[in-house]
Amino acid sequence: MSSSPFASVLFVCIHNAGRSQMAAGFLSHLAGDRIEVRSAGSVPADQVNPAAVEAMREVGIDIADQQPKALTTEAVQASDYVITMGCGDTCPVFPGKKYLDWALEDPAGKGVEAVRPIRDEIRKRIEALITEIDAQQEV
Repeated sequence: MSSSPFASVLFVCIHNAGRSQMAAGFLSHLAGDRIEVRSAGSVPADQVNPAAVEAMREVGIDIADQQPKALTTEAVQASDYVITMGCGDTCPVFPGKKYLDWALEDPAGKGVEAVRPIRDEIRKRIEALITEIDAQQEV
C-alpha cells in the first residue's frame, strides 16, 4: 500500500476557529497520514478560539499552532469529503464530492467548560467518519 493518503477531508465553518479546527485536529491525530486533512472558514477569524485550544489540549491534541484559513474553491475541489458546520450556503458545491453537514453548537465566545461537550461530540463524529472512509477503501 502506498504511503499517500487515500482520502481527503475538508472541514468548513464560518470562522475556522473552533469546530473545524477541533475536527481537523482529531482527524489528523486519529487517522495519521492515511487521510489528508484541511480546514477553512467562509469568514476566517484572526486566531483559533483559545477555549477550543485548551479543550483539545486536555485530550492530548495540540492545535495551538493552527491559523484560520479562508475557504477556497481549490480546497473544495481537492477534497473527497466536505464537512460543513454552520457555514450555510457559502460553501461551494462540486459534483463527485461527499457533503456532510454537522449541526454542532458554535463554541465562539464560550469557556472551556462549554466547549468540552462540543469537542466530545466532534470526536464521536470523527471516529464514525474514519470507520466510513476505511469501509469505502475496502470495497
